[in-house]
Amino acid sequence: MTIPKRYLQDRLVLLLLSVNAFLAVLTSIWVIFKLDPGRSVGYIVQYRAALGISALKTGGMGDIIAFIGFAILVLAMHVILSIKAYPIRREVSIIILMLGILLLLVALIVSNALLVLR
Repeated sequence: MTIPKRYLQDRLVLLLLSVNAFLAVLTSIWVIFKLDPGRSVGYIVQYRAALGISALKTGGMGDIIAFIGFAILVLAMHVILSIKAYPIRREVSIIILMLGILLLLVALIVSNALLVLR
């Protein structure tokens, strides 16, 4: 896969790539700093409002660390898709990167909400 020369010279694309990378790193660091290794009870990993009293489901540290993997996967996939779409249509490439920002913001908000519930 070759990166088009114009792709790396497009300022808007570089801005969106920077924002995507920043949000992925922020999500990863936020999750790492919020983890408590001495926690024996577990973490709340799901909230199901339809279940009533038993709406909160607990899980292990691996379930929370999956948010880091998700952020890295989202960053990588959106960058690859954007590079592949750029020679065809610049606007599609930019939309792909914007959707990556939206998805990383949602991941950051959800991981924060689950880690605050303790």
